[in-house]
Amino acid sequence: QVQLVESGGGLVQSGGSQRLSCAASGSIFHINVMDWYRQAPGKQREWVAAAFTTGGPTYADSVKGRFTISRDNAKNSVYLQMNSLKPEDTAIYYCHVQLILMNEGSRSRDFWGQGTQVTVSS
Repeated sequence: QVQLVESGGGLVQSGGSQRLSCAASGSIFHINVMDWYRQAPGKQREWVAAAFTTGGPTYADSVKGRFTISRDNAKNSVYLQMNSLKPEDTAIYYCHVQLILMNEGSRSRDFWGQGTQVTVSS
């Protein structure tokens, strides 16, 4: 039905930058929100930032002022520009999309990307 393909990530030094990308494809009628979550080793998955179809972006306090989320609606894609990275940003980053499929009326569904590792060395 829907595929989410993430790219970006890898190893970066503290203070550096990285950009994550996520593209959704399939029988998409409408996207409600595209956002990013992350999960550090031994910790629960936490929400990072969201880009709603209506309204401005929102951020977790831990990344506010350092991360920027953006969308390309024509490409059903979402990006996460991460600046001033810290070792505590090390995690697997997951793209999440809440959307409505073709021929499903107003029913919303949630889809997740496969995750991409971001490692910030001190």
